[in-house]
Amino acid sequence: MKNKMELELYTRPTCSDCQAAKEYLASHDIEYELKDVEGNRSLEEDLKEVSGTRIVPSFAFYKRGLFGKKKLVKNFIGFENNKEEIKSMLNSS
Repeated sequence: MKNKMELELYTRPTCSDCQAAKEYLASHDIEYELKDVEGNRSLEEDLKEVSGTRIVPSFAFYKRGLFGKKKLVKNFIGFENNKEEIKSMLNSS
Protein backbone atom coordinates (compact mmCIF):
# COMPACT_ATOMS: atom_id res chain seq x y z
CA MET A 1 0.00 0.00 0.00
CA LYS A 2 2.92 2.38 0.65
CA ASN A 3 3.89 2.39 -3.03
CA LYS A 4 0.33 2.86 -4.28
CA MET A 5 -0.29 6.04 -6.23
CA GLU A 6 -3.02 8.32 -4.87
CA LEU A 7 -5.05 10.57 -7.15
CA GLU A 8 -6.64 13.89 -6.29
CA LEU A 9 -8.90 15.36 -8.97
CA TYR A 10 -9.67 19.09 -8.88
CA THR A 11 -12.87 19.96 -10.75
CA ARG A 12 -15.73 22.43 -11.20
CA PRO A 13 -19.33 21.32 -11.82
CA THR A 14 -19.65 23.41 -15.01
CA CYS A 15 -16.53 21.92 -16.64
CA SER A 16 -17.36 19.35 -19.36
CA ASP A 17 -13.77 17.99 -19.39
CA CYS A 18 -14.10 17.46 -15.61
CA GLN A 19 -17.32 15.51 -16.09
CA ALA A 20 -15.67 13.34 -18.76
CA ALA A 21 -12.75 12.66 -16.41
CA LYS A 22 -15.06 11.63 -13.55
CA GLU A 23 -17.07 9.39 -15.88
CA TYR A 24 -13.88 7.70 -17.09
CA LEU A 25 -12.60 7.12 -13.56
CA ALA A 26 -15.99 5.79 -12.39
CA SER A 27 -16.34 3.45 -15.38
CA HIS A 28 -12.93 1.94 -14.58
CA ASP A 29 -13.52 1.74 -10.79
CA ILE A 30 -10.54 4.01 -10.11
CA GLU A 31 -10.41 5.49 -6.63
CA TYR A 32 -9.66 9.18 -6.30
CA GLU A 33 -10.28 12.09 -4.00
CA LEU A 34 -12.63 14.62 -5.58
CA LYS A 35 -11.84 18.24 -4.87
CA ASP A 36 -14.60 20.51 -6.19
CA VAL A 37 -13.07 23.98 -6.13
CA GLU A 38 -16.32 25.78 -6.97
CA GLY A 39 -16.92 28.25 -4.15
CA ASN A 40 -14.15 26.78 -1.99
CA ARG A 41 -11.32 29.28 -1.65
CA SER A 42 -9.12 26.88 0.32
CA LEU A 43 -9.30 24.20 -2.39
CA GLU A 44 -8.73 26.86 -5.05
CA GLU A 45 -5.50 27.85 -3.26
CA ASP A 46 -4.49 24.17 -3.03
CA LEU A 47 -5.10 23.83 -6.78
CA LYS A 48 -2.90 26.85 -7.51
CA GLU A 49 -0.15 25.44 -5.30
CA VAL A 50 -0.26 22.02 -6.96
CA SER A 51 -0.65 23.07 -10.58
CA GLY A 52 0.36 26.73 -10.71
CA THR A 53 -3.00 27.65 -12.21
CA ARG A 54 -6.77 27.61 -11.57
CA ILE A 55 -7.51 25.52 -14.66
CA VAL A 56 -9.49 22.28 -14.15
CA PRO A 57 -9.56 19.36 -14.36
CA SER A 58 -6.26 18.93 -12.62
CA PHE A 59 -5.00 15.43 -11.88
CA ALA A 60 -2.52 15.35 -8.98
CA PHE A 61 -0.76 12.01 -8.50
CA TYR A 62 0.88 11.42 -5.12
CA LYS A 63 2.91 8.72 -3.41
CA ARG A 64 3.24 8.34 0.34
CA GLY A 65 6.72 8.44 1.79
CA LEU A 66 8.16 6.30 4.53
CA PHE A 67 6.60 8.43 7.26
CA GLY A 68 3.22 8.84 5.55
CA LYS A 69 3.86 12.26 4.06
CA LYS A 70 2.48 12.55 0.55
CA LYS A 71 4.69 13.74 -2.28
CA LEU A 72 3.45 15.07 -5.61
CA VAL A 73 4.72 12.81 -8.38
CA LYS A 74 2.97 14.29 -11.43
CA ASN A 75 0.26 16.82 -12.26
CA PHE A 76 -1.79 16.97 -15.45
CA ILE A 77 -4.08 19.82 -16.44
CA GLY A 78 -6.93 18.74 -18.70
CA PHE A 79 -8.30 15.28 -19.38
CA GLU A 80 -8.75 14.87 -23.13
CA ASN A 81 -5.33 16.36 -23.99
CA ASN A 82 -3.52 14.16 -21.44
CA LYS A 83 -5.71 11.05 -21.52
CA GLU A 84 -2.99 8.58 -22.58
CA GLU A 85 -0.46 9.83 -20.02
CA ILE A 86 -3.12 9.79 -17.28
CA LYS A 87 -4.06 6.20 -18.22
CA SER A 88 -0.38 5.26 -18.04
CA MET A 89 -0.07 6.77 -14.55
CA LEU A 90 -3.23 4.97 -13.42
CA ASN A 91 -1.96 1.64 -14.76
CA SER A 92 1.38 2.02 -13.01
CA SER A 93 -0.20 2.49 -9.57
